[in-house]
Amino acid sequence: MVKLRLKRYGKKREASYRVVAINSRDRRDGRPLEELGFYNPRTDEVKLDVPGIVRRLQQGAQPSDTVRSILRKANVFEQVGATPAAE
Repeated sequence: MVKLRLKRYGKKREASYRVVAINSRDRRDGRPLEELGFYNPRTDEVKLDVPGIVRRLQQGAQPSDTVRSILRKANVFEQVGATPAAE
């Protein structure tokens, strides 16, 4: 199963994250299928590849809880045409 989740990078105590599509059995920082965005929790900066995320969601990818909340804030689920499963 493909999941949309966060991949950590950056220095110690200065973490940033990439939103990636990755096989659910792969490790957190493993090689992703596709990088779909960026999230910096220290500055709340978010950059998303919305068409790529919508495509992955339509193909059946499941977002993690954190990614789901990031996508909800960016109104991505309205472009998919469906509401997220867990609310």
